[in-house]
Amino acid sequence: MEHYLIAIGAILLLAVAIYSTFKRIRSKSSCCSGGDYRPRRKKLKTVIYQRRFRVEGMHCQRCVVRVEEVIGDIHGLSGRVDLKKGLLTVSYAEEVADEVILARLQRAGYSATKAE
Repeated sequence: MEHYLIAIGAILLLAVAIYSTFKRIRSKSSCCSGGDYRPRRKKLKTVIYQRRFRVEGMHCQRCVVRVEEVIGDIHGLSGRVDLKKGLLTVSYAEEVADEVILARLQRAGYSATKAE
């Protein structure tokens, strides 16, 4: 009787694993999280200048969204990410120190440097 319970438990566990795998494949979710969430892009009224940063650790569209949100949360900044190149372009409406941007990205789990 104990062998039947163990076998049924193993079969149920395998079924849940297979179901989860197919669900993830069908939803086309990314490596970091699922869904098709798209944030509203922050638009600045006036752009004084732009600067580029090389960001490491981005793997998917969710990473792009997260990096853009981190930059958008800083007053006077807006960011756009090119995932293939690993570049973040920051638009400035007011002066913000590069160290602030680099520290925020570091806290979000990404390594960043100024791109030349």
